Amino acid sequence: MNARLRPIHDVPPHEAGGYVLYWMTANRRPSHNHGLDRAVDWCRRLGKPLVVLEALRCDYPWASDRFHRFVIDGMEDNRRAFDRPGVTYHPYVEPSRGAGKGLLAALAKGAAVVVTDDFPAFFLPRMLERAGEQLAELGRRLEAVDGNGLYPMRASEGRIFTRAVDFRRHLQKTLAPHLTELAQAEPLDDLAHLSRASLPAGVAKRWPAAKGLERGSKLLAGLPIDHTVAATDERGGHEAAQIRLRAWLDDGFPRYADGRNHPDDDASSGLSPYLHFGHVSPQEILLALAEREGWTPADLSGSARGQKEGWWGMSAAAESFLDELVTWRELGYNFCAHRDDYDQLSSLPGWALQTIAEHADDERPVTYTLDQLRAAETHDPIWNAAQRQLRDSGRMHNYLRMLWGKLIYQWSPDAADALAAMIELNNRYALDGRNPNSYSGIFWVLGRYDRAWGPERPIFGKLRYMTSDSTRKKLHLGGYLERWGR
Repeated sequence: MNARLRPIHDVPPHEAGGYVLYWMTANRRPSHNHGLDRAVDWCRRLGKPLVVLEALRCDYPWASDRFHRFVIDGMEDNRRAFDRPGVTYHPYVEPSRGAGKGLLAALAKGAAVVVTDDFPAFFLPRMLERAGEQLAELGRRLEAVDGNGLYPMRASEGRIFTRAVDFRRHLQKTLAPHLTELAQAEPLDDLAHLSRASLPAGVAKRWPAAKGLERGSKLLAGLPIDHTVAATDERGGHEAAQIRLRAWLDDGFPRYADGRNHPDDDASSGLSPYLHFGHVSPQEILLALAEREGWTPADLSGSARGQKEGWWGMSAAAESFLDELVTWRELGYNFCAHRDDYDQLSSLPGWALQTIAEHADDERPVTYTLDQLRAAETHDPIWNAAQRQLRDSGRMHNYLRMLWGKLIYQWSPDAADALAAMIELNNRYALDGRNPNSYSGIFWVLGRYDRAWGPERPIFGKLRYMTSDSTRKKLHLGGYLERWGR
């Protein structure tokens, strides 16, 4: 736990507090959650019940029906999961901008300790910093816990990895001990002997628990969020994540090795939105995969050469999937945890910045405005189909996401405009956007985690080059284009 635990300030527990407060901000799930485990541990040590605050602001960037609905689905699941002795669950959906101000402080005043999630991207680091200052003034201890991945973000002791092979090699040397420090599947069982806590006077009246969490209610309609980005049919929440995981293991996983790159036979897990919103943990996914494979940590290879396959001691399909889930996903968390400019051009490697600068004045045969890109009104049918899938479903096929970004770079006046367009389109529409892994993909287009390529080309310079013609030859696209084409 020590590698995951980050005390925000040095304030001792408030012994007179009536409960332990878990402020659930990033890992919105009732199990396999290191932050929740830490809060329950304080409950045991202090003999106090647990209060769980799950709040949803309406003023976060790109707030829309799509993201609100996915989070609220999770609140509905969590309300059922936390309906047990020793736990008081308070879901709060902010009805207007600023209406939730003061809620955390009001709950913290009645708490002995406050525990929250440590997430390295989007607006959450700034929110955590402000909360730390506020709770320090109140004399309430605030701890942030990293429950994002199998490998704690700060266990690398400040080292930033610029290549996947280097991070993979590092994991192969250091990950094994962390696989024995997993979060609990049923952490709330330890609270069964406790009574539920009462919230401080006035909290329930001023910041009432959200009602109408179920789909079909009118909750979203009255909120000041973007209603043009509609909710999708895909349900969010921990329960939906479990269903998705089991369905993929039964159907997609057997086809994963050969089908994950082909849009017509998409064998990808579809778990990335649930990972982003914390409705499922990588630990749960690993345990489910291990059960299927008959695997234990004793099967790990002693080799640490950075190889893509062979280290886990699982099937080729499982090792390929785990390289995406662990190496590539957590590589992005490592970067965001240590670089404040993770979403700026300045974060690119030197060779990429140099080749971008050298080709900044190259003539673009065609350019498109952000509105044209948003509307999928380009000359390229594959790109248009990928953009429609993103805009309408909140998802994009993983391979096509790379081509999507490369063509935006080719069609933009310069790298800054291309970056702004990719961030805007991805973060506004993608259910898994606004995530360290999303920024890894966007910046990979511009050279992050990559190397210089030859031959040097117009516009791209030494950046990796991709075309729709080559993509059409590599992938099975007929059914995909029929579904998402004009």
